[in-house]
Amino acid sequence: MWRALFLAIGLSLMILGLECLATERVYFRVHDAQPPATSLVASAPQAGPEKQFAPAPWMPWSFLSSGAVVFIYSFTIPRKMGGK
Repeated sequence: MWRALFLAIGLSLMILGLECLATERVYFRVHDAQPPATSLVASAPQAGPEKQFAPAPWMPWSFLSSGAVVFIYSFTIPRKMGGK
């Protein structure tokens, strides 16, 4: 069980590092909750403020390297802990 957990964490970190390496910046658009319609005319949801995330230059490489270390570490964990 621990082996699978560390494999998943390492793989997720490596995928996140590759995504940060491939993107320059990410925009998040937050939509406000739409009030219940009281009339027959439906209105478009109003867009809230737009948030921007630009990964720092060190982020992709640190995610990739730490994910690789955790991924490789997971192979040193025995398949059955405490068993034969």
